[in-house]
Formats: sequence, structure tokens, C-alpha cells
Amino acid sequence: MCGIVGALGRDDVAPRLLAALRRLEYRGYDSAGIATLNGGAIEMRRAVGKLAALADVLAARPLSGHAGIGHTRWATHGRPSEVNAHPHRAGRVAVVHNGIIENFRELRGELAARGIVFISQTDTEVVAQLCAHLMEEGAGPEAAATGTLARLEGAFALAFLFEGEADLMIAARRGSPLAVGHGDGEMFVGSDALALAPLTDRITYLEEGDIAIVHRAGVHVRDAAGMAVTRPVRTVSLDSVLVDKGTHKHFMHKEIHEQPSVTAYALGHYLDQGRGGIAPIAVDFTRADRVVLVACGTGHYACHVAKYWFEQIARIPVEIDIASEFRYRAPPLSGREVAIFVSQSGETADTLAALRHAAPLLGQTVAVVNVAESSIARAAGVSLPILAGAEISVASTKAFTCQLLVLAALAITAGRQRGTIDGAEEARLTRALCDVPGALNRTLALEPRIRDIARELAGARDALFLGRGPMYPLALEGALKLKELSYIHAEGYASGELKHGPIALIDAGVPVIVFAPRDALFEKTVSNMHEVMARGGRVVLVTDPAGAAEAGGD
Repeated sequence: MCGIVGALGRDDVAPRLLAALRRLEYRGYDSAGIATLNGGAIEMRRAVGKLAALADVLAARPLSGHAGIGHTRWATHGRPSEVNAHPHRAGRVAVVHNGIIENFRELRGELAARGIVFISQTDTEVVAQLCAHLMEEGAGPEAAATGTLARLEGAFALAFLFEGEADLMIAARRGSPLAVGHGDGEMFVGSDALALAPLTDRITYLEEGDIAIVHRAGVHVRDAAGMAVTRPVRTVSLDSVLVDKGTHKHFMHKEIHEQPSVTAYALGHYLDQGRGGIAPIAVDFTRADRVVLVACGTGHYACHVAKYWFEQIARIPVEIDIASEFRYRAPPLSGREVAIFVSQSGETADTLAALRHAAPLLGQTVAVVNVAESSIARAAGVSLPILAGAEISVASTKAFTCQLLVLAALAITAGRQRGTIDGAEEARLTRALCDVPGALNRTLALEPRIRDIARELAGARDALFLGRGPMYPLALEGALKLKELSYIHAEGYASGELKHGPIALIDAGVPVIVFAPRDALFEKTVSNMHEVMARGGRVVLVTDPAGAAEAGGD
């Protein structure tokens, strides 16, 4: 997901924009760039690769100017290259963009027919070219930007910078998040509050369809209907230590090791210490006939695990949806559902769109998010923070763990409300949750052994992950992580499905990672493990001490 920053400052903004872009590295990107107004003219620097490459370009060819925009790009249209990197410039306008312009081919064809030549393969250049074309026809910057936005279809967050307009930036959002930061005689724009943390702690979150006309003296916002509106200014506390790697080599390692502390913190928020159970949560499961869980990626797998908990503890039917499919599937909704939307950032575009699509038809909407002021948190009826702290790594770790904890607390709440568990069982389940931070600490102590196993698997081209019950979605999540981080092809399967096709892939070159705690399903999973070993497959068994002892491993 691309990242956007912009600044109308009192001194040269390029170094500050670069620092803000570093806060957006967690989104993933393949190129980056900055544009500033220098003497009223637009100047740009762009580079492929990490921000270090852009920093080198800026060191060799510094950018001056008190107004500027910056961007980290994740390629969607056109391969990663300097010409496809943002910002994009046409005529007197430069643009940065997060999202996808769905009708860009139509607009590109229309502009090409007017003799306009495109130099990139991106959908974003269409925005810049259309805005520049409207200005050449006599429109002022604000009218040209507004006219451009009216023609766009899709999801986007955009920031426009104009030659000769050192005290103007125009920002707009539709589907993708965008915030405005307030400084002392300065104003900023960013994809989220984290990006703006080096610049200001006073934030205005733009709502769906908003257009912001930004000057150093302040911001004027118009809503999707073109009406002037006032959006609140919020003071956001963001401790800089949250985005410092400290002694860790990279953010993911840091965030893995933060799991014991963040789960303990989240537990403190959701526990009723006096009663020994879960603190009251403002969700009524007694009137619900089912639970609907909606998320993308890692959040979807957290929902998949929670399905077992809701059905086993609260005896309530659960439906899981991938957010990008939810609204297109047009699921029948009775209004008696509790619908839970899970997102680390709270800005996942597909999850937000699913929530907005279904909210008028649903009985209760619940957001399980990490960012309390995010769009999903504000749009849902009830927002439950996972309290994981800023997660910078692209591959989610501690947020996944905290999502599971909050969903478990919800499942226990549902069971207690519906009378499927009593106070004693609630206390037992709550004590089990309280064991999580300690179990995580013991797991992290195994890091040297885990590192050795990882080295053995590093040369594989394919891998399989197996699990039963709640371990099945964990197998899916494990395969996702291996793909994301090592680019090794991996698939997750329910262990019982091994003989229905995947077993044909197994040989000595395909490692099989098996999740099998010593529970009621252990024997069945171990039998699948032996099927793998009989075909020469390499098995890594992830289990507890009792399971390791029985399976003969270490």
C-alpha cells in the first residue's frame, strides 16, 4: 500500500518528508520520490528500491523548497522503475497517489486523443495529465483538482502540488486513508498519523469523499457533496520509541519479541481482575443469530481461528468472509448478526468498503483494530483496540497475536451472555488467556533452535503446512508468512486433506511443517505426519512438550 506525505513548511521540507516516508516503510514499497517547489517551480527526485537509494540521490542532488510532497510506491500499474515512481508531473502540477484509478484506461485514451503524450505506465499519471489539461484550458488549481476528482473512479488518496502556488496543497480521499497535520505556521498531509509523527501531533482525519484545501494558515474541507464541513482536530500521542528498531536488526524481529509485553498489556485492558473473567464489552450476543467475521490476509486467518472459539464456546454459527469478496457476494443479512471487522491498520480499503456496504443491513458492527482513530474504528458501532502498538513490519506478527487475544475475549463474552458457559468456565478460559505472555516468552527462548531449523529449510522451493482444528488456519498463516518473507512457495492445508491431492507433492525436497499440540486431535495429526515421512518428506513438528515427548522429537 503506497504512502503519501506532504508539507507546507517554514524551511526546506525535503529532509522532513524523507523522515516521514521512513515511518511509512511498514506498508511495503519498491520505489520512492519527493517533489518540492523551488522558486515556484517543481523539482523532483525519484529512485527505485529502498529509501536509502532516494537519500543517496538527495545527497548528490539536494532539493530546496518550503513546500513539497513525497511518496513510497508499491507497483500496481507498470513495473518498478524511476519513470513509474511518484510523484508524477504534468505541466504545472505534481501528484502523489495511493490506490487504484479504475477508469484510467478510458481517461488515458481520451487525453491521448487530445494529443497528450504519456511517459509512464501508471494510472496515477492520468490524474496529473488530466489536472494539467484542465489548467491549460483556464481552470485555477482548485477548480482543476476538483474537476479531475469528479472524473475519477476507484479508490484513492491524492495530494496535488502546483507551480507558482507555494502556499497551496490540495488533498482528497476516496477509499484510501488520508490525514491533515496542523503545525505552527505549517501544515502537513499524510497517509496516517504515524507518517506525520515527526512533524506534528495535531491531526485531522479526512472522511470518505473529502477534499482538503490546505494553506499554512489552516485547512478548508469540503465533503463529497461539495459542502464546507469542519473536521475535528485530534491530539495523537505517538511515542517515537515505537518506530525505533532499538538493538534489533529489523522491525519484524523487534515486533516478534514485543509479543509477550503487548499481549500482557492487552490482557490488562480486557480482564476484570476482581471477577477473574472478561471485562464488560459493549456487544450484545443474546440477540444475534450468527457472527460474521470479515478481514483480509493475516486478519482473515485470525478470524478463521476465532470461528472455532465462537462455535465451541458460545455455540453460535460463524461465517467468515474475505473482505474483498464480501460486498460482491451480496450475502443475505437479517439484521440479527454481530459483524466483526478485523484490520491492523483500521484502514484496509476492502475491509472498510465491506463495513460501509453492510453496516445499514447489520444488527451490530464491531471493529477489532490497532489504530483507535482509524476509519474502520470510527465507522463501526463498537471499536475494540488490540493495543499492539505501532507495527512497522510489512509481515504482521504481534498484531496477529493481539487480534487473536481480543477475538478470544469476545468469544468468551459471547458464551457467558448466551449461557453456554458459566462463571467457572469463564474463569478457566480467562486463566488460559493469562498464560499467553509467559508461553510467548518460553517460545522466544527457543530462537536459536528455530534459527537452525530455518537454515535447513532455506534452500527449499516449496513447503507445506499442516494443522487440524484451530491449527489449520495457523497453517495457512504460516504458509503466508513463509511466502511473504522468503519468497518460497508454500501452502497450508487441513491435515485430513493431505491424502486428497497434496501428498502427491511430497518428496525429500519439500519440507512439511506440522502444527500439532497434544490435544484431542494429536493422534490424527501424527498419523498424517507419518504418511509424510513414509514418502521421504522432511517434517518439522511444532508442538508442546507433551507432544514432543510422545512424538519422539526435541
